[in-house]
Amino acid sequence: MTTPTDGNRRFPETRRGDHVELYQRLGGQEAALPDPYRWLEDAESPETRKWVEAQNEHAAAYLSAQPLWDIYRARLIELWNFPKSGVPWHRGASYFRTFNPGLLNQPRLEVAAGPHGPWRELLDPNLLSEDGTVSLTAASVSRDGRWLAYSTQSGGSDWLTWQVRDVATGENGPDLIEWSKFSDATWHPDGSGFYYAAYDAPQPGEALTGTNRDQRLMFHRLGTAQADDQVVLSRSDQPDWGFRQIDITDDGRFLVVEVWLGTSRKNQLWVQELGSAQPFTQLVGEFRAGYHLIGSEGDELLLLTDEDAPLNRVLRWNISTGEQRDVLAQGAHQLDSVSLVKDGLLAVTLHDASHRLHLYSRSGERRGEIALPGLGTLQDLHTQSGDSEVFFGFDSFLAPLTPYRLQLPNTTPEVLGDTLSAQDTGASQDTGAYEVTQTFIQSSDGTRVPYFLIAARTLTRDGTNPTLLYGYGGFGVSVLPSFNPGMLAWLERGGVFAVANLRGGGEYGTAWHQGGMLESKQNVFDDFIAVAEHLISTSVTSAAHLGIQGVSNGGLLVGAAMTQRPELFAAAVPQVGVMDMLRYHLFTVGWSWASDYGRSDDPQMFDVLRAYSPLHNLREGTRYPATLITTGDHDDRVVPAHSYKFAAELQRCQASEAPTLIRIQTRAGHGAGKPTALLIEEAADLFTFLEVELKGPNASQA
Repeated sequence: MTTPTDGNRRFPETRRGDHVELYQRLGGQEAALPDPYRWLEDAESPETRKWVEAQNEHAAAYLSAQPLWDIYRARLIELWNFPKSGVPWHRGASYFRTFNPGLLNQPRLEVAAGPHGPWRELLDPNLLSEDGTVSLTAASVSRDGRWLAYSTQSGGSDWLTWQVRDVATGENGPDLIEWSKFSDATWHPDGSGFYYAAYDAPQPGEALTGTNRDQRLMFHRLGTAQADDQVVLSRSDQPDWGFRQIDITDDGRFLVVEVWLGTSRKNQLWVQELGSAQPFTQLVGEFRAGYHLIGSEGDELLLLTDEDAPLNRVLRWNISTGEQRDVLAQGAHQLDSVSLVKDGLLAVTLHDASHRLHLYSRSGERRGEIALPGLGTLQDLHTQSGDSEVFFGFDSFLAPLTPYRLQLPNTTPEVLGDTLSAQDTGASQDTGAYEVTQTFIQSSDGTRVPYFLIAARTLTRDGTNPTLLYGYGGFGVSVLPSFNPGMLAWLERGGVFAVANLRGGGEYGTAWHQGGMLESKQNVFDDFIAVAEHLISTSVTSAAHLGIQGVSNGGLLVGAAMTQRPELFAAAVPQVGVMDMLRYHLFTVGWSWASDYGRSDDPQMFDVLRAYSPLHNLREGTRYPATLITTGDHDDRVVPAHSYKFAAELQRCQASEAPTLIRIQTRAGHGAGKPTALLIEEAADLFTFLEVELKGPNASQA
């Protein structure tokens, strides 16, 4: 069998099978599509493992030959080595936060008697594994501050294991809960136990690939075995329904459950009086809009909804009478979140992909705006309805997350300690040398699309700047300014970074999301391509120096862009991407993405998916960009078979001598909980590859 070449290096051999899959099209027509790499879907087979080993050796040979790799790794270690404090929260008489003094693989969980410390270690996940691949995923403290329910995940898998720790002693109790996923823990007000969501244990060998359906809402009583846990909600007649968001109102009267269906932003809202034997009341009994609990006052629930309000509004809903009335009507900007504080509401709005924070009375009268440090993102707003003390974090492209404390009615936030500015990270990188600008361009259909540009203030627009364009565009997720230590290493070596805010996201509300889903998914790719063309037409860069990057749904974006316009990019990095749009729904929770994508077993959607599926649009003899595909062998969100099959076919079709690589991290998943050591290694791979292939000005000086 003939295999293509990758420069002077031959690609690892990939067997092409003869499997053909049949699909139904509109009008009753049948489509027969070859699936020659179906065997790569079996991640545990000896043949697949041998293929993975060969591909990793092939990628390592390229990367190890680049002197830049060691330079990047050394610099990234410096840039990552600064104190990183999470945003505190308050329960009972205690305060809690996560903290990493520098280069620990996982942040520790700490507790203190006050928001300024001194802090005592409560849980160190670094002691749970030798390689740092067991991470703390969620931490829920009982209302009196006595008990900590915490979940861990191993090797990047989405599966959670729950345990309970005594906050005072730091000792674990006998409680152990397994096979939970996509769940927090919600404590009963009396601290007797907590609610969580779980699935049946997977069949042997299917933990990372088997489909996840029939989620159940459970109640675990402290000190008892998981087998004795009470089933609170289960709908075997609706196996795709889930019970991910569970809340108990602050007065302890109502248990409120958001019933979800996949990744759709629409949910049902069910309410039950806590301790009642009566069934749940289906306050919202259809998937017609999003409804999310803010809090309660007596018989009234305060809810955030996009029903009849694409940018969201706040309403009061009287459970006894059914009466509804608006508290905050839809405004000119996306209302991202609302929280109850003492005698008021805190509202977070989104203005062209940057946050603002506003204070209102409980009845909706505006009281003012809380000044934030600049253009950036508000993270982890922690409040309690009867408390005037508020905590939040704020970060931007050039400044790491900084925790703040707000003592209402004072509207001036106080910076909390144990953090450093970006200028103080690593080897004192001067972020003042860079600037962030925002530009609005027109997509192919005339839609106004924004993007951020992060570059040196002295940027020369001569078309030679190595530029990395990042995007996502899906599931109503907003891509907002965030700090990445690795990006500083890219900037200081002459690189430029661009972040596109594409349709399919949530930056401009429900309509913006809907403009990039299902039959309109191509709009996302068109927006991304339009931003790329603008970067070229304004001489920020040129096709010979432009690279693209995306993660998960963003990996799909990169795969679609590079197959639709291969001449537009010099390098592409699709990470943990959804590449096989015809079979994505058959693995783990892939079925849940159908609200955004549609499914190939729906004849109305088959042609839509086939038209942009990255795997199915590679063409033999095409000159594709240099490509570095990344995935993790424990990714049970977007299973690695997506990346495996795409890499195999891309290597077969590649007509240029550009490197065509796949890097598969072991004991790594979709990204959550990845240890610092792996993050640094991955960033060194990424930026080395990009600087070499985009012909960075300093690449030859390594």
